[in-house]
Amino acid sequence: QVQLVESGGGLVQAGGSLRLSCVASGSDFSFYAMGWYRQAPGKQRELVAQITSDGSTNYADSVKGRFTISRDNAKNTVYLQMNILKPEDKAVYYCNARLAWRYWWGQGTQVTVSS
Repeated sequence: QVQLVESGGGLVQAGGSLRLSCVASGSDFSFYAMGWYRQAPGKQRELVAQITSDGSTNYADSVKGRFTISRDNAKNTVYLQMNILKPEDKAVYYCNARLAWRYWWGQGTQVTVSS
């Protein structure tokens, strides 16, 4: 079982920035593909960004050029740097870890962007 703990959410004005962090338990972090997802009220959970074990990244079109995902294997941590935030970025952001057919979720952190 992998435990994921997100932090860094909050309230920010449109155009501002936030950095989310997700710390994973265990010793296999470097093998995991890590992702950030978000879910807005009344909407399905969607992929925001992901980073593989070898550092390859992928982003949703809606956040390309504004968000950056990164990882620090020494700290068992994945980050999501969010810049130029928009009101439509408001959602609960979830961290995800995946290894082969297994995956785990964090509890989520709220991001609110005021216009």
